[in-house]
Amino acid sequence: MRNEGETGGKNFSDLAIKYSKDYLGKIQTMLKVPVRSLEDFSVWYTPGVAAVSLEIAKEKDLSFDMTWRWNAVAIVTDGTRVLGLGNVGPEASLPVMEGKGLIFKYLGGVDAIPIPINVHEKDQIVNTVKAIEPAFGGINLEDIESPKCFYLLETLRKEMNIPVWHDDQLGTAGATLAGLLNALKVTGRRERDTKIVVVGSGAANIATIKLFEAAGFGIGNIVAVDSHGILHPEREDMDVLMRDNPWKYDLGIRTNKRRIVGEIQDALDGADVLIAASKPGPGIIKGEWIRKMEKRSIVFALANPVPEIWPNEAKEYGAEIVGTGRSDFPNQINNSLVFPGVFRGALDARVRKISESMVVRASKELALFAEENGLSDQYIIPTMEEWEVFPRVAAAIADEGVKEDLARVRMSKAEYLERAKEIISSNREMIEKMMDMELIKKVK
Repeated sequence: MRNEGETGGKNFSDLAIKYSKDYLGKIQTMLKVPVRSLEDFSVWYTPGVAAVSLEIAKEKDLSFDMTWRWNAVAIVTDGTRVLGLGNVGPEASLPVMEGKGLIFKYLGGVDAIPIPINVHEKDQIVNTVKAIEPAFGGINLEDIESPKCFYLLETLRKEMNIPVWHDDQLGTAGATLAGLLNALKVTGRRERDTKIVVVGSGAANIATIKLFEAAGFGIGNIVAVDSHGILHPEREDMDVLMRDNPWKYDLGIRTNKRRIVGEIQDALDGADVLIAASKPGPGIIKGEWIRKMEKRSIVFALANPVPEIWPNEAKEYGAEIVGTGRSDFPNQINNSLVFPGVFRGALDARVRKISESMVVRASKELALFAEENGLSDQYIIPTMEEWEVFPRVAAAIADEGVKEDLARVRMSKAEYLERAKEIISSNREMIEKMMDMELIKKVK
């Protein structure tokens, strides 16, 4: 069995520690204007900059046209649910947020700044995020415990005039939907009739169920399972959920129309699809449980670093298509396929919010890209190396924002696509040139 950080003979955990010390972090700020003499300082700073400030004071939205705000995103976390590590605190979350910023820049051309905050009460977080709105064009909430994350996303979406996104909810849900849409095509199923079992009822899977419903799946055909068993209206803890986690309570009322009770193995009897995003395995999902599913079944085992069941075991027991959260197996279902393009499009259209229907549109574009390249049981979703997918997701998001009257900058889909291609490709070219010139130095 592989070690958690080991793939292909390399121990990525050891390398990450070494490189983090050698590079002193992963990201930095860079100038984008020329500085050749004292005269340039007089333009970019005092006295010239005062004129820019006075223009923005007359019309606040000019901050998007005259500062970095048009392309800036804050990655905000309180460090309470980091990766598979749990509550490690804001300082320990910083390397993860830096990694997020790296992906934002390289895949989306977005300037994303990590902001771990030592604030944990939900309304204090709301006030903190609202206070930094003037500096950014978007907010990416990250690695915040459930159910607090649901309250934060709902509240901030309503109270801010820039898009707010929680990647553990919406990014994971968007990638899962894209992969499932294509898996259904390969196995000959229809969304409305597909019986889905969702194992784990945290942020990712609650958002996934809601997104599936928005995409046309039958909510009653979905069965959710958490650590207490199958969710259903008569479960003894429903009154507690109604008070403490109304988002899970809502799904307990509306899912599982057949009123199945019991544990994971009971839910899987006759199911078409398993979406697991629970805790690292293996052994969380047993092979013999997969055998209880319908023929040509679909299994997404998304826990990291080790999936709930190894792909070869799932296939051995009858699954036709298996996806995981890892890049060393086929069909990586990863939110990194979603958020760079989503924010590129959201920033380019300068949308006020990112709606669920916009995420569905992005998922369908992601699925279409893979379909055009030829679907198989080993390829149902693009990989992060296929960078051309990100401008397409961006254009889909922006175009849907225009249709929903959420965009401040209105262009055609083709114009959004060209803009996203230009920004993303120029950023990648800049980074690659810096590596070639060893301005980004190699470490041994």
